[in-house]
Formats: sequence, structure tokens, C-alpha cells
Amino acid sequence: MTDVSVPFRAGEEGYASYRIPAVVVTGSGAVLAFCEGRVDSAADHGRVDIVLKRSTDGGRTWGPLRIAAPGGTDLAGNPAPVVLGTGRILLVHVRAAALATEDAVRRGTVEDADGRRVWVRHSDDEGTTWSEPREITASVKRPDWRWYATTPGHALRLSTGRIVVPANHSLPPTGDDNGTEPHYYGGHCLLSDDDGASWYLGYVDDDTDGYVNANETTAAELPDGRVYFNTRTQSRSPGTRADAHSADGGRTLIKPFRPQAGLTGPVCQAAVLQLRDPDLLLCSGPAAPGARALMTLRASTDVGTTWRTAHTVDGLPAAYSDLARVDPDTVGLLYETGDRSAYETITFRRVGVTALT
Repeated sequence: MTDVSVPFRAGEEGYASYRIPAVVVTGSGAVLAFCEGRVDSAADHGRVDIVLKRSTDGGRTWGPLRIAAPGGTDLAGNPAPVVLGTGRILLVHVRAAALATEDAVRRGTVEDADGRRVWVRHSDDEGTTWSEPREITASVKRPDWRWYATTPGHALRLSTGRIVVPANHSLPPTGDDNGTEPHYYGGHCLLSDDDGASWYLGYVDDDTDGYVNANETTAAELPDGRVYFNTRTQSRSPGTRADAHSADGGRTLIKPFRPQAGLTGPVCQAAVLQLRDPDLLLCSGPAAPGARALMTLRASTDVGTTWRTAHTVDGLPAAYSDLARVDPDTVGLLYETGDRSAYETITFRRVGVTALT
């Protein structure tokens, strides 16, 4: 039995490419690996389904590919799954027309009906079958926002029961700008206090002077009950990441996002996970400066103020990732990697907790 497996490989099972991993562990201990199945190419637009595979042996082997959210002739993407207290799997995601590129959406040349809209569905049998989708765009997307993306990675269920889905958006431009400039990116989160029946906006963080611009964001609940948010940024602040804390379950931020230069690496998505035993906050992401490579797990014992390298996977190309606690002894890392490109496979790696401490 191996501690490394490959649930998704580009060009296999009907999809040219697999991207944007997310992972959760169900109440029975099954590991659910989600991603985007991109039908025609690796492009961020086009015909895209949200697909998943299920493992009942801790991620060592995987069952058949299933479609959790079909895109049809359009795009269903950015899966943000979360396990509820009832055992239900909630899946928040976006939909858009296949030809709605990020550039076009941010320029405002895409009709609202074809742009980025937000949906939710659920599974009561651990991902085998899924409910019909329900649109929640009006509750969680302001009318002037253009681009919109959930997570990537898993969503968060707090100890209070609240569901927190980190997300990002873009603002319309001013002056002579066209809307594609990085300083129009902003961050926010979606909140639900009734297991996904209704939704509302939590914090909104916009910084149009371009110092820190929140983008793809991940979250964890700290032992003291605060929520820690960590985000990708393409701004003029030091480094490529920023972070923030919330003391009210994501409704507001104690302070706006500030640079987190202790997490070195390229401009790329990352994932965070709070372990309770031991008390350790983890962050996964590529650590090679300026290149999507060198997948690394970093650890913090001071709620994200400082970080140390806890585990380096290898020196290969690597990009997006997600984390889950598989069992008391194991953390699961689901990540994009390959020998020549980060987008050849989505690989699952079991990492011993003792190796992180």
C-alpha cells in the first residue's frame, strides 16, 4: 500500500485536464477528492464539470470518477465542499458561460447571465448522488462586482455550526483603467448559519490603492475561535501572500489583509488547515520563488504570525493544493503536480502528523 496516489491524470477518463483540487473527509472517514474536469483543454474557461473520486482507505486507492456538478456546454467550477454536522456534503461553486474568460468578465464585456454566478448543491450519501443546484448569487454577489470565484479548496464549518466560504471578486474600473488591473481584485466570504439554506456576505476587503489585493483565499478556525484567512495577492506589498483574522466568525476582519512575507513562493493559490492535536496551523503551497514548484507544507504555532518549513514534498513542478485531516496520524495533501508541468496530475499524498512536528 502506498502513501502517494493519483486520482486524476490529464487526458484520462474524458477530460483533457484536471485542475483546482479540493478535499474533505466524511464522517465515516471516506476521503472525497474534488476538482474541475476540463473537457477540451487546460484553459480556465470552456466546458468544465466539477468531478470527484471517493476513497475508503485513506486516499490510497480511489473509486470511479463521478460528476458532482455538470457544466454541460458551460462551466461549473471552483468547488468549495464542506461536511456538515449531519453528515451532508455541501458543495458551493460558480457557473459561467464557456466563453466567459476572466479577462472579458473583468472588462465588463460579458452579460450578467453569462458571467460568474454562485450555486449550491448537496449530497446525503457521501458524494454518490447530488441534489439539483440552487442559485444564491443575489445573496452573496454585489451588483457591481464582475469577476467572482469561491475558494479554491474546501470551505469551513466553524464549531458554532456556521459555514464560511472564502471568495474573491473584482471591482469595476475608474479613470482610464479597463478593469483587468490587479488593484481591482478584492476578497470576501460567504456565510450561512442554517447549514446552507440561506446565505449572506461576511467581510469585504477591497484595497484599490494596490498595496494588498486579496484574491484566492483559504481559511481555518483557530483554537481560540477566531477565523484565520490567508490569501494570494498580486500587489505591491512584500511577498505574494497576505493574511487576516476575524473575531466574529467571518463577519468582519480585525484588521484588513496585511502582507505575510513569511510564506515565500510564487503567485499561486495555497491552502490552510488547523490541527487541534497537536495545535498546529498548516499551509500548503509551492515554495520556489517565482516558480510554481517545490510543494511544501509550512507550520505555525502562533496563529499564523510566523511560519517554518515542516515538510517538503519534492522539487517538481506544483501549483494548487488542499489539505484535510485524514485520521489522527495523517494529513492528506491533494495537489497539482507532474514531472514536466504542474498540471499533469492531481496527486494525493498521505503525510504523517509526526513528520510535521
